[in-house]
Amino acid sequence: MKGFVLNPNKEIVAKITEGIYRKEGHCPCRINKDDTTLCPCDDFVQNHNCVCQLYVKQEESEN
Repeated sequence: MKGFVLNPNKEIVAKITEGIYRKEGHCPCRINKDDTTLCPCDDFVQNHNCVCQLYVKQEESEN
């Protein structure tokens, strides 16, 4: 998504991707597993809100 990048913190990315793998592609921050929670989840796609911080705004990652 334009304006967002993968979190530059490699530890966070590793933990979140491990959670995504364990939840079979679903956001680890969400309780339910349905089409709306597949990563990137609908909340991120529609509202630009990545709760787990896998994706951050580009300008935040440059600081």
